[in-house]
Amino acid sequence: MVSKNFKSLKYLLLIFVILTSCQSAPRVPDVFTESANHAPLNTGASVYIFADVKKARPIIDMLPINELQDKQTAQMLDRTDFFTAALFPAASGKRFQLTAWGNYPNSQANFAFSIDKNWQKHNNDTGLSFWHSSANGLSIAMTSKQAFVVSSLNETITDPFPAIPGVEIPDGFGIFRHGNSNFPLSPLALWINNPGPAVTRLFNEIGIPVRSAVHEVFICFLPEDSRYKARIMLRMENASHARGMASIINIAGGLLNNGSEIPVASIFLANPVIQDGRDLFFLSAPLGENELTLLFMMFSLY
Repeated sequence: MVSKNFKSLKYLLLIFVILTSCQSAPRVPDVFTESANHAPLNTGASVYIFADVKKARPIIDMLPINELQDKQTAQMLDRTDFFTAALFPAASGKRFQLTAWGNYPNSQANFAFSIDKNWQKHNNDTGLSFWHSSANGLSIAMTSKQAFVVSSLNETITDPFPAIPGVEIPDGFGIFRHGNSNFPLSPLALWINNPGPAVTRLFNEIGIPVRSAVHEVFICFLPEDSRYKARIMLRMENASHARGMASIINIAGGLLNNGSEIPVASIFLANPVIQDGRDLFFLSAPLGENELTLLFMMFSLY
């Protein structure tokens, strides 16, 4: 659950607002362009998130994460321009990892951490220093422009700096996030690894059999007035399987009117599915807070 992944985040974000350390940080990949090959996060996560905080703030505030409603959290988000985050399965021993870019206040962070008995200074294998709290499982390293954070599920002291070059960004994700002549740059986008069981469950709910493995899911959010449309891509095993699935889904969409009370239908059947090779593209109806929460729940992000 996201709320579990972000346990102790309130304390972390309070430190974010008040402090920033003076230690150096590794050179991280540029994730702001659609041609980026890697993101400064470790491999093995279930979900990877990219967010332009200022443009995505309304949808970030919608997320049912208690820490996001905290005053200090709001102040920290005000100073953050962009972040990438990874949510890990429990078997990994980690909850989440975060790399953020912003303009954080300069202050005596090293001193502040050093006088708090809950925090101990450590060095990683390359000599970079960071702070770790065994009380909440957090490891943190910050500069005035960047922050690196990792949250552990156990007492393991985990290096917050991402392994270089980072996680490989799936083919097509950058273009998907940046949009085209029909879709603008999305303020918040994510990809999901190993989504097969979740997708099968979703389509079974509306009577659509999934006969081919879904290898990846991309989701981005497009603002529309006070709501958002979700653009979703399912990557199938091959073009033949994608073509068959598109035919079945479009037939099902024609049988269900736009007023369907089936929640999954409003997300996946509001518009005809578009096939491009082995990829299937969906555009949802405008979604409010309840529907956005449901969408995240569908993919087991809560």
